[in-house]
Amino acid sequence: MRLVFAGTPEPAVPSLRALLASDHEVVAVVTRPDARAGRGRTLAASPVRQVAQEAGVEVLTPASARDPEFAARLVELAPDACPVVAYGGLIPAPVLEIPRHGWVNLHFSLLPAWRGAAPVQRALMAGDEMTGATTFLLEEGLDTGPVLGTLTEPIRPEDTAGTLLERLADVGAGLLVASLDGLADGSLRPVEQPGEGVSHAPKITVDDARIDWTRPAYAVGRQIRGCTPAPGAWTTFRGDRFKVAPLASVNTDGHDHASVDNSGDSGSLRPGELRVQRRAVLVGTGTGAVELGTVQAHGKKAMAATDWARGVRIETGEVLGG
Repeated sequence: MRLVFAGTPEPAVPSLRALLASDHEVVAVVTRPDARAGRGRTLAASPVRQVAQEAGVEVLTPASARDPEFAARLVELAPDACPVVAYGGLIPAPVLEIPRHGWVNLHFSLLPAWRGAAPVQRALMAGDEMTGATTFLLEEGLDTGPVLGTLTEPIRPEDTAGTLLERLADVGAGLLVASLDGLADGSLRPVEQPGEGVSHAPKITVDDARIDWTRPAYAVGRQIRGCTPAPGAWTTFRGDRFKVAPLASVNTDGHDHASVDNSGDSGSLRPGELRVQRRAVLVGTGTGAVELGTVQAHGKKAMAATDWARGVRIETGEVLGG
């Protein structure tokens, strides 16, 4: 089939590479316009645009998919289908109707669970043990279209949003190619999503990433993993913002990284209270103490919590988030 691929960030790259290597023909790529990034705030092309240019594929960067010139060019390209992975923009109804097989979206959840922009992050924060990827036909509703294919993927105790998304992007690329193969040869029929089991995954905000140390240890651990690497879980220390990477301690039940410290001398820590031990830095939560792993103080590089604690000389009773 003639394809126009739509995608923008790094998780969309494995799908584009898989399609370029398939029997289908990628005649153009749609991606978000170049954006400023990094400390220098210089304009940078999206990861998808970089791969498309390396492959010599035409790149379209409309400010909006409602742009009449974009729609006109899409009609000229006459794609049979438009595969989509994390494009980052809404596709209006008239544009959805241009390819005869529709727009085929790869979504990183088991729909109808976690419809929306942050399915991987929300699944981790909710403590799900299983997730997956789904291909479906885009329609005007938010991730409501009929399903073409699914695959499942266990969530590992050490997973962060970054590691899990990378794994789903890799395995999901194969699912996307298989779904397009099925549409091309007529062997695949879309199936309506069930009405039960619907949940929503709105974009993670900076406020979502602020740690509430009064919550149970397991909930704090899930929040940190779901917000790593972006936007990054954070708290405050001595009035400045302070980033916290996944906790160092691991539960023996294999379900969560956060664990109540069992060293015997930390049970009295109140939420957010710090205690420095010889080889660990503990912080209290609503249900007990957990061990910090890597931290990043304001204006500093990320470092082991023990190294950070030696440098700032934590006083008795000092707290995070106070």
